[in-house]
Amino acid sequence: MAVVELKVGMHCERCIKAIKKAIKTIDDMESYHLETEINKVTVTGNVTPEEVVKALHKIGKTATSWAED
Repeated sequence: MAVVELKVGMHCERCIKAIKKAIKTIDDMESYHLETEINKVTVTGNVTPEEVVKALHKIGKTATSWAED
């Protein structure tokens, strides 16, 4: 099981709902957690960072590795 942590801009309730919906479509995703105050998305499951980034790019969101900051 992998834990993917990404930095994603979450500025409004609409963005947050879209991010949640996009994450739920990822195969083998077991759980997720959004920390809106620090723009952090954590996804747990049999997922890769690339899968999560791709799902977020589909809704127009840019995501970068949390560790890069």
